[in-house]
Amino acid sequence: NLTLLQSMEIGTAGLTAAASVKKLEDAKISKDLPVLVSGATGGVGSVAINILNKLGYTVHALTGKTYEKDMIKSMGAIELINRDKFLEDGIKPLDKAIYSAAIDTVGGDILFNAVKSLKYGAGLAACGLVASPQFSATVLPFILRNVNLLGIDSVQLPVEQKKLIWEKLGSDWNVDLIDLEVPFKLETLSTGIDRILAGEMVGRGVVSLGE
Repeated sequence: NLTLLQSMEIGTAGLTAAASVKKLEDAKISKDLPVLVSGATGGVGSVAINILNKLGYTVHALTGKTYEKDMIKSMGAIELINRDKFLEDGIKPLDKAIYSAAIDTVGGDILFNAVKSLKYGAGLAACGLVASPQFSATVLPFILRNVNLLGIDSVQLPVEQKKLIWEKLGSDWNVDLIDLEVPFKLETLSTGIDRILAGEMVGRGVVSLGE
């Protein structure tokens, strides 16, 4: 039920976002507390926020680009959390249990700070490492709150599982990606890549190979 353009708007990042949401849904997460999504303006984070909002979850967006407040809220997040402020109390072994689940797209200490903020029995889907592949951790959230760290892979995931996820994206998980960038042409792609590396890219980008 998706056109070629729609499937490319979703892309591999969107597949990763949907795989993260599916793993949390399979873990029976509740809707009594918000879901935290890091990297809110990136390809994975932006699609995850859209899907979670469509499914009726309350979403809090963690970002270093709080100046994109209007765009992030238009995706469905009701609250923005400043990334630097989120990392201020990193030495605490546990934080208040304020989230029913989380999707982390960046790794590093942001990942474990999110784990420390989960309610009893909750889970975090980890799918990125742009901040760092390492983080400082204790076992306390896992043995005192029974939380789960859920790994996400969208490369070697069996094709049948990918097919199920794409079918959801083409039906009840179909989202209007209002954060989509104007399509790039091959001749402007280098400029687009420069923007990504400079941290100036927001949302998804598509390269148009035709007219």
